[in-house]
Amino acid sequence: MKETLNIETERVDDIPLLLAHMQRMNLAELLDKHIPAHGNRKGLSLGNVMMVWLSHILSEANHQMNHVQEWVMRREEVVRGCGLKTFEARDMADDRLADVLRALSNDIHWVAFEQELMGNLVRVYNLQKECIRVDTTTVSSYAEVNEEGLLQLGYSKDHRPDLGQLKVALASLDPLGMPIATEVLSGEKADDRVYLPIIARVREGLGEKGLLYVGDCKMAAIQTRATLQFQSDFYLCPLSSVHVPFDQLQREIDELRKKDTPVKNVERVNDKNERICIAKGYEICQELTAEVNGQMQTWTERRFLIQSTRLAEAATRSLQERVKKAEQALQNVLVRKQGKPHLKTRTEIDEVIQGVVKEFRVEGFLDITIQEEIHERQVRAYRGKLSSPRQEVLFTISSKRNEKALEYSISHLGWRVYATNQKTDALTLEQTVEAYRDEYRVERCFERLKGHPCSLAPMYVQRDDHRVGLVRLLTIALRVLTLLESVVRQNLEKQKREISGLYAGNPKRRTHQPTAQRLLEAFSEVTLTIVRTPGFLQRHITALSSHEPRYFSIAGSYTCHLSSID
Repeated sequence: MKETLNIETERVDDIPLLLAHMQRMNLAELLDKHIPAHGNRKGLSLGNVMMVWLSHILSEANHQMNHVQEWVMRREEVVRGCGLKTFEARDMADDRLADVLRALSNDIHWVAFEQELMGNLVRVYNLQKECIRVDTTTVSSYAEVNEEGLLQLGYSKDHRPDLGQLKVALASLDPLGMPIATEVLSGEKADDRVYLPIIARVREGLGEKGLLYVGDCKMAAIQTRATLQFQSDFYLCPLSSVHVPFDQLQREIDELRKKDTPVKNVERVNDKNERICIAKGYEICQELTAEVNGQMQTWTERRFLIQSTRLAEAATRSLQERVKKAEQALQNVLVRKQGKPHLKTRTEIDEVIQGVVKEFRVEGFLDITIQEEIHERQVRAYRGKLSSPRQEVLFTISSKRNEKALEYSISHLGWRVYATNQKTDALTLEQTVEAYRDEYRVERCFERLKGHPCSLAPMYVQRDDHRVGLVRLLTIALRVLTLLESVVRQNLEKQKREISGLYAGNPKRRTHQPTAQRLLEAFSEVTLTIVRTPGFLQRHITALSSHEPRYFSIAGSYTCHLSSID
């Protein structure tokens, strides 16, 4: 009698690495601890369902619920081999995933979960916590907007003011850029009121005061700065033209130059090992007073007047180009063309000139002269009318650059004002420039959240609780991604090693700072083959390349799940 031979194949990919990493982060246990499950619930717990769903999101760059069950049906043995022995594909049905979103949308449960997760990750991974970056973004949706809903019309950072949107605020930990606190708000909310609540949650979750919070000019509201000073925390943010008008900034720079105040240069070594000046500036102090919780708070704020070299150069090129275009436009004012109105009076010419000056924003940079020449010409007689003289006025326009005004304006381009209440020995002018130039770290979080691999924007879920839960779920995915990336880079730095094989088309290219996405892509061809016959079972995993075992070893000290699968 012939025995039936059954051969099954499953994609392993990066699932063991992701699940092992999430288990080390203790995500499932913390979620199950803070979010009570229904008494009649059967199957996998909410925490474990969330982990498998996060594996799908990060592996497939797809968070849509209707794709998950089919995906895990082709990987059941792989998931079971990663410590979830009771796992069944029905655990990832749409209704189970919707339960996860509804659970994460509960504000009380979410705050408790996020607070403990924040402290655990900082402690387990020994993360620095001196600097926190806070910023906001918007996420658009094609769903309808209603007055009571989360989706509202407002200023869109996606450049889609016609779509409803919600607002996401993130507090991320430097230097790795990992989110530690999240707020989801309706799309019409102003940014300046978001900062204090999320900072308060960070302060409570980390259990520390005296941290430096870095934000953009919307964090510079006087009440926000005063509250941070009152709470014994520190802030660093640029001041907008509302706080320091451009005329005031010009006067302060002129006064410092008149006093021969030494300017401080900020230098950096470029790719050619040359020291170049990236910025320069001055430091001044300003006494501020504001009321916080019924008490008057007075403090000395340090302000840095900083001119970025690249910004000044770009602004100078832009100004010179505008002046050049304005000069060309002035030369063409009196040129007659078909369809162009003929200017006959001085008033009409003055109006056109003022329009050109305003269009190119060159007020005060050009000395414009209009000359009039009166010519007489004899009009010949016709139809019984006698020959008579006629006067015609010919206008000419000339312009000359006001070099003094141009030079003065150029010397004031590229300047910004940064404010902080941090002490001088803890934050110098040079450190201020470097700190704000690292603002890309929180922007990178938003890029991953809204683009690859989280793919939040545009948002297709239809219920507000699902929207809130989805945003929070994907911020957990960001934590997984950034921590994995940080662990790899730290281990490479300790071992003083570089790895190769991550770049398509250039397998020999080496790096000591691989991104998490490239690291996960390296496992895309790992496959599990299962051979079954009555009384016989054998599993076989695709032989790893020469690079992949090293990727597993540098991704952390925990044991890889591959050995338990095979």
